[in-house]
Amino acid sequence: MSEPIDRRHLAKALLLGATAAQAQPPSRLVPWMYMIYPLEQWLSDYRQILDAWDQGGVRGIVIGPLRFWDGEPKFDFTYRRSGAVIQTFAPDPSIYRRHGVDPPENVRLDAGKEKQLQGLLSDVKRRGWQLMLFGPGHYGRRKSAEQDPFGALSLAAGVEDTLRAFPQADGIIIDGAGEHHYELAFHHGGDLFEIRDHHRAIYSHLGFDIARMERGMSHLKARFHSLTPSLVRFHQNGGMLGGLSLFDLNEDALYWLRMRQQATLSNMGAIRQQWDALPRKAKLGTIPRSAAFSVLTTQDYQKTHKFFDVIFPKHYYWHRGFDGMYGTIARWVATLGEWNPSLTEEDCFGVVKVLFGLQMPGVRKLADMENGFPDEFFDQVVFGETKRALEATGDPNKVIAWVSTGRNPHAGDPMPAHDLRRLLIASHRAGLKRFIFHPDVNLGAAEWKVISALCGKEWKEDPNGYWPPDTPKPDTWNGGRKPPAR
Repeated sequence: MSEPIDRRHLAKALLLGATAAQAQPPSRLVPWMYMIYPLEQWLSDYRQILDAWDQGGVRGIVIGPLRFWDGEPKFDFTYRRSGAVIQTFAPDPSIYRRHGVDPPENVRLDAGKEKQLQGLLSDVKRRGWQLMLFGPGHYGRRKSAEQDPFGALSLAAGVEDTLRAFPQADGIIIDGAGEHHYELAFHHGGDLFEIRDHHRAIYSHLGFDIARMERGMSHLKARFHSLTPSLVRFHQNGGMLGGLSLFDLNEDALYWLRMRQQATLSNMGAIRQQWDALPRKAKLGTIPRSAAFSVLTTQDYQKTHKFFDVIFPKHYYWHRGFDGMYGTIARWVATLGEWNPSLTEEDCFGVVKVLFGLQMPGVRKLADMENGFPDEFFDQVVFGETKRALEATGDPNKVIAWVSTGRNPHAGDPMPAHDLRRLLIASHRAGLKRFIFHPDVNLGAAEWKVISALCGKEWKEDPNGYWPPDTPKPDTWNGGRKPPAR
């Protein structure tokens, strides 16, 4: 006769055996919400919105960019709007002059919207939530590149002025600080194998050998055009030394890569120095690419997290558009195939694995990426990228994942609520404590249902109460008729 089953051991075994996408996390994640542009969408009914988010567990807000718009604030994927920009507060010229930069000019204001925005921010702080601003409301105008090569003085002046205008704020976030391009194809305005004018100016200021950087860059680019199946298949499983041989990394190519990284460290160091000298202490945050891409973008978490009080790793996984992991990998594979016609798509995925350490579960060719995300993607890739971010900083309280599911403003294939749920659960199982949700451009019902159920009191779908505006209410299709009394 078999021994009786210990229910506690059985429960533990089932939990350990379940996949990250299936198992519930041991405790609740804490969500933040991003009140993205246009700011006007949040100003008129913010109390009901914040009350509902409070019930769903939200304990932090990021808001910005800090601009209003004159005219209909129509969104497009190029970050442009119809109408003229209206600033959210009047600058204090003395602050900019004290930093040695010129103050903003020709500032347009709207007192009514300013009052509403101040009310919203005060309501957030009344609740005891954390409040971060997405960039400062103004920047100083530097007098010369030599005077302010990294824009640190211009930024510091704007930050000091913004913190004066918005005392409710706990800090300010700089999106993608120090980032260099990492797309192989020309995409989102640039590509890996170019030195753009603003970077060239910084390299010159730092005394780098730009001619040597260009030689190294050209050498590596030529190598990416001359890969063969034999080279890839022999070296792709050869570890670090195999990768060095596969990419034929010579001293000039390594110099190019190292100087890109050094420029970012110098940039961040200049910003941090000015930040620490501000009269009011505030948190400095940044939003880097996912850990797998961070070395090529020069945002290596191990080297850069010390400059920031909070980092918001981009949990961007969608296909197509820009900045999503699937889309980036697909473009690398397609471009490698165009440059090297003898390679199969499997070979190209092998090159990508050597470079980024990424292997997409269930994906051997580009067509497989149209099948959506299997559970193993969340169990392995999302879990692993989250774990790497947490371990690099050594402080889980310093990491807040920046979560988005495609669409606006990134033009990616939309990831359904099921993917959002699996993403959050896998991240939490990796040790993540907080995340911020980046809506499109506002929140949808399915997304809020997932977030509220995992993080707080599950949202009740009542059209007469709070209703996420990105989803039409159920009576939209009633032709104006009201439901009968029950």
